[in-house]
Amino acid sequence: MHELGVAWHGLTSTWAIPASIVGVIWGIFGGALPGISPSIAMALLLPFTYSLDPVTAVVLLGSVYIGAEYGGSIPAILINTPGTNSAAATTIDGYAMHLRGQGGLALGISLTSGFVGGLFGLLMLVVLTEPLADVALAFTPPAYFALGMFGLSIIASLSGNSLTKGLISGIMGLMIATVGTDPLSGVSRFTFGVPDLISGVKPILVMVGLFAVSELLAQMVEPEWAKVSSRIMRLELPDWTLWKRLGRCEAIGCAIGTFEGITPGAGGTIAAFLSYNEAKRWSKHPEEFGHGSPEGVAAPECANNVVTGTALVPLLSLGIPGSNSAAVLLGGLLIHGLNPGPMLFERAPEVAYGLYAGLFVANVVMLLVGLVILSPCIWLVNRPRPYLLAFIFALIVSGVYSIEQSFFQVGIVFATGLLGYGMRRFDVPILPMVLGVVLGFMVESNYRRSLLLSGGDHTIFLRDPVSLGLLATALTLLAFTLWRERRRVTPSAARLGTP
Repeated sequence: MHELGVAWHGLTSTWAIPASIVGVIWGIFGGALPGISPSIAMALLLPFTYSLDPVTAVVLLGSVYIGAEYGGSIPAILINTPGTNSAAATTIDGYAMHLRGQGGLALGISLTSGFVGGLFGLLMLVVLTEPLADVALAFTPPAYFALGMFGLSIIASLSGNSLTKGLISGIMGLMIATVGTDPLSGVSRFTFGVPDLISGVKPILVMVGLFAVSELLAQMVEPEWAKVSSRIMRLELPDWTLWKRLGRCEAIGCAIGTFEGITPGAGGTIAAFLSYNEAKRWSKHPEEFGHGSPEGVAAPECANNVVTGTALVPLLSLGIPGSNSAAVLLGGLLIHGLNPGPMLFERAPEVAYGLYAGLFVANVVMLLVGLVILSPCIWLVNRPRPYLLAFIFALIVSGVYSIEQSFFQVGIVFATGLLGYGMRRFDVPILPMVLGVVLGFMVESNYRRSLLLSGGDHTIFLRDPVSLGLLATALTLLAFTLWRERRRVTPSAARLGTP
């Protein structure tokens, strides 16, 4: 009951509820624009959270995440173009339903299944996070170092088709994390005589540049997306008979979404496609899949909305962002001097419990707003691309400048944006670099504190049981990724060598 009281106080004593409403609406609009992922929609608002109180800030960002996951299904169903990566599986049967004149029903199934998935993901977030954080309260400096190394080992699973490129990206992030003042001695390093770099490069600037600016540059050279028919379309909710039919596939989406959400590097896209495949496997009407099956819409949409809650479990309990959107939310916490992880529930419980309550409000708001926002979304998608890009550019500049009224920081954002665009062109993953920037300080500072405690004896990392367990887990994950990479490369090399 104490936790409920803290959550209620966090909602009623701040602007969290209005922020939740605004965040959901912005997220739906952002998700409805092809190419604007949830993390990008969140990154665009990240600078504006600087002046908000912590509870309102994290609720705003979390609500954007929830709204964007539903918004991505709108163009996926209406124009066969997923607004977000996780909505790609929805296009298969959603667009087929639209061609059969059932586009409004497909959107209704997406909305209700997303609502079910969002509430289930929030339940898993509440159930799993705090017990895991309680275990982590016993962490010592060696354990925190090992935790940071475990977080960096996730880079291996986030590297896509090339482990080498993922490692390069992660190393660049670690290099950026060393700019500024030494955490123990206070000596300036890698500042090159620039006073603005003494405090280091803020993760928020790197995130806005890598996610938002790089996407802006990429959209400038992409062909125009298709337009939505201007004919009137009404959203239609599923009736009770159809709702009972969808129960099995929604249960599949909840189960897979939970597992994939708490697994760093997996995320909503993988959860959506796995749920689609399993829903087809267990369906009584598998022949309908690919030709407009309502189950083919419900399963992936339920799964990717479950991930909006479960993806935050490793972030809030251990301080490790396992997805782009979680990394942006981490930036929102760091802006307010909050370090997610074991101590968050001790030092700022109102933020953690306020976020839980805010996400519940956001899911309810998504259901209500989703009933009336279809026409505005269609209008927005049909606007000329240059107008939308100009608006996003102005939003980035004004938001970053509002943090500290510094054009130098605006320059850092555009520099990292150019770097991010180059990484996209050469297929170098972005999230490992973000992990390097965020976890670099944790790894370095706790490594050096541990050596001070032990007098330079590195066996301190093996004598601490928590540290030893985390390091062993990190090595196991790295070994598995290397093994998988070898299996992937060896057949390719064999085929190339075949005459």
